Amino acid sequence: MDFIIVLAALGFLMLAAYRGYSVILMAPVAALGAVLLTSPSSVAPMFSDTFMGAMVNFVKNYFPVFLLGAVFGKLIELSGFSKSIVAAVIKWIGADRAILVIVIVCALLTYGGVSLFVVVFAVYPFASELFRQNSIPKHLIPGVVALGAFSFTMDALPGTPQIQNIIPTTFFGTTTWAAPILGVVGTLFVLVVGISYLNWRRISCVAKGEGYATGPLVNEPEPVDTADLPNPILSITPLFLIGIVNFVLTRMIPVWYGESHTVSMPGMKAPLVTKISSVVGIWAVEGALLTGIIFIVIFAWKTISKKIADGSKQAVAGAMLAGLNTASEYGFGAVIATLAGFSVVKDMLAGIPNPLVNAAVSVSTLAGVTGSASGGMSIALAALGEQFIAACNAAGIPMEVLHRVVAMASGGMDTLPHNGAVITVLAVTGLTHKESYKDIFAVTVIKTLAVFFVIGFYYTTGLV
Repeated sequence: MDFIIVLAALGFLMLAAYRGYSVILMAPVAALGAVLLTSPSSVAPMFSDTFMGAMVNFVKNYFPVFLLGAVFGKLIELSGFSKSIVAAVIKWIGADRAILVIVIVCALLTYGGVSLFVVVFAVYPFASELFRQNSIPKHLIPGVVALGAFSFTMDALPGTPQIQNIIPTTFFGTTTWAAPILGVVGTLFVLVVGISYLNWRRISCVAKGEGYATGPLVNEPEPVDTADLPNPILSITPLFLIGIVNFVLTRMIPVWYGESHTVSMPGMKAPLVTKISSVVGIWAVEGALLTGIIFIVIFAWKTISKKIADGSKQAVAGAMLAGLNTASEYGFGAVIATLAGFSVVKDMLAGIPNPLVNAAVSVSTLAGVTGSASGGMSIALAALGEQFIAACNAAGIPMEVLHRVVAMASGGMDTLPHNGAVITVLAVTGLTHKESYKDIFAVTVIKTLAVFFVIGFYYTTGLV
């Protein structure tokens, strides 16, 4: 019975997310509903201490990353830098290579720290025009965007400032550059297989006589005006700047602070001791995003000055929604981990002898259930993080490897039909699940296979 209660809580949360209900509201309902059925008198204490304690701790650690990332993405949009980058890549690669162009543009923007939601809005008008010019069916656009923005730059490429690559750093004492060889190998797998699949789909559709429009067109964008865009070199500089600063700070923060740092102020009851290995990844990304923001403000102030007040409000609202969504799922995971029924789940997972496969299956499954990479990872690490670490330590597997596997696994099956990013890209492009989801799902499968390819590569070569 206890096991059924845990499954029911997970099922309820998945259904609520699929139906479009707020996870901030439904995650505590699902978690405390399970507690109510298990131990009614524990509902209030579990909410006040376990759920809210975990949620607040998540916000403390990661909300600045959500906030700075949202502000940076909004400034990239308001300054016209994103449009300039897209136009430059089209000119560089060639408009006739539409699929490759859109994948590279999405990858550049997301790896540079731009939110994938901003990327969808920035790229869609260009993608629509390119696909129309080359008679490529419009219904392929979501799959192409998914490959460029939802896959390898989100969690595979070392150093990516996306939250899916940051969360593991606080659990495993790693940095965003963890397991660089494995990350690059996973990236190449996803990129090569993904591009091959999408080109095969294009050829198949054209052979059937499909053109850009295969039915009534919805949400067609206005033609893009590229006459007065910022210099492309200036536009792409903040993206490179974030990568460089992130790399430098990752190396230098431990040098500056040592293994731990103690702060003692007159008003403190006790000295504040910070373990640097648990925060270096977060601090490095925050410093990098802040540098990118300052760069745009300095070099594009004339363009953004009249729009920055409203734009910053939108960015803050977006950051609060995204951050609290994930924090609420993290609180859900913390509560579920305390229930007797979850011990059955742990025992089932313990039946998977390989610790990396165990972690990959657990994280990917929960990401699929919640429809969120960061949410699924948060639930898994809140409930099973110590178990993953102990198993890998016993097997002599470096935490860097565990970091990369967990991060990549979170971005696989998360893009099931109820995923927020999937719903957003379909809404923006005016397409339906029936028309376009099969290509998004194909990218999802490719990304999931890449995790196990990386695990096999590690055991075969020992390279990290």
